[in-house]
Amino acid sequence: METALYTVTELRAIERAAQRDLPTGTLMARAGAAAAAHIDALRTGKRLSIGVFAGPGNNGGDGYVAAAELRAARHDVTCVQLVAPATADARNAFADWRATDGPTRTDLPTRKKFDIIVDAMLGIGLTRPLQGELLNAALWINAQRAHIVALDVPSGLDADRGSWVGAVEGVRASSTITFIGDKPGLHTGDGVDAAGAIAVNTLDIQPASSKTALTEPSAFPQIVAPRRRNTHKGTYGSTLIIGGSAGMLGAALLAARAALRIGAGRVYVDCIGAPEFRVDPCQPELMFRPSASVENPNSIVIGCGLGQEDTARRALQWALDSDASLVIDADALNLLSRGPALGDCVSARSVTTVLTPHPLEAARLLAVTAQDIQLDRIASARELATRYQSIVVLKGAGTVIARPDGRCAINSTGGPALATAGSGDVLAGLLGGLLAQVFDPWQATQAAVWLHGCAGVGRDIGLVANEIATRAADQLHGLRAIQPPNR
Repeated sequence: METALYTVTELRAIERAAQRDLPTGTLMARAGAAAAAHIDALRTGKRLSIGVFAGPGNNGGDGYVAAAELRAARHDVTCVQLVAPATADARNAFADWRATDGPTRTDLPTRKKFDIIVDAMLGIGLTRPLQGELLNAALWINAQRAHIVALDVPSGLDADRGSWVGAVEGVRASSTITFIGDKPGLHTGDGVDAAGAIAVNTLDIQPASSKTALTEPSAFPQIVAPRRRNTHKGTYGSTLIIGGSAGMLGAALLAARAALRIGAGRVYVDCIGAPEFRVDPCQPELMFRPSASVENPNSIVIGCGLGQEDTARRALQWALDSDASLVIDADALNLLSRGPALGDCVSARSVTTVLTPHPLEAARLLAVTAQDIQLDRIASARELATRYQSIVVLKGAGTVIARPDGRCAINSTGGPALATAGSGDVLAGLLGGLLAQVFDPWQATQAAVWLHGCAGVGRDIGLVANEIATRAADQLHGLRAIQPPNR
């Protein structure tokens, strides 16, 4: 089952509906208890020194409830109240905390060292940048050598967008326990570093469905189903890679090798800058020929090292006019951004088209800056999907996948090791290889992104692009090995 992601508006509606049937303060009591249990589980056999930094709203109230629970569990707990409670529930929670004779201070500690710091300053409703005492507290928290636990979202982070509100950095948590439902902003952009390990507690509420979800193997059951034994290469389709201008042959080869490795039956390559190239010594299974001589490919990948000359533009127009599923990457995206003619051809296609921009390419397509894209990656991906009537893969930390009907997925795998030359070419090839096998396009796109991300998990350097496809295929093999036989 997919993990749904909820916007602030959706969560507020869910919360209001739940509160109508519950006694006052019930959700705060549940959230505080859940937070305390999460923190108590970090105990390593000793009493913990815990600092709870509480803000003025209900997020702060959650912190006071958690503080009381943790003190009852015999931890050494201090509440740091930099701003007085401003909601009725938060004031009640603070009064209950004071009734336990729990220590409270109104300034930042100078000598006190905490094992655990709880960020309960600001929750999902933040609309203005961190400032004043709360900003000073965030900077102080980040400077400590402690395990930092954020309640609901790290203070300063936009829960919908995954960017810092007003570009002012807030708390960088070691872990986040988030309530009622998971939030998209925890999984993309700045959120992936700010949130740390994420735990979800629904507070015994069953949220409604959402148009946004995390990409996990449950999202692509067709792809993880094992192959039948009575098949042949024709069963798994053909893909054509068009790219490889002068000096960029490697980009096309990386894409082609990835398509082959992920299971495409036949892979053809048209290196428009090196028509004399006839064999890849490292992958002799690839077939090299002009695009026009390849009959009815199931999928086409165009853009990897394509260049932006007239030859490249003609190749893109040819691909757009084809009946094949089409992956448009790199230089082909930049050609689209030069004017409306090619873009109109994309939106008019009646077969699957997938665009795979990184933030700068997306910015060119939308005539904005890359910073604008990063401020709201989800909205940017959705706008591109609508404009081009295509599936869009907005690459980056927490890759966003969107389609024209507004449905959106955020990839749950990846890492900085993927920030290496040729990584995007491999992703384009994985997409082309899966689309060649006539899988559902939405499932194929999520699978390609998820499997590509798996190659970068657990490391930050040392991975080169030519290794990614093998790691992705190994991951898919492992998923299929635990599935029942395909019937």
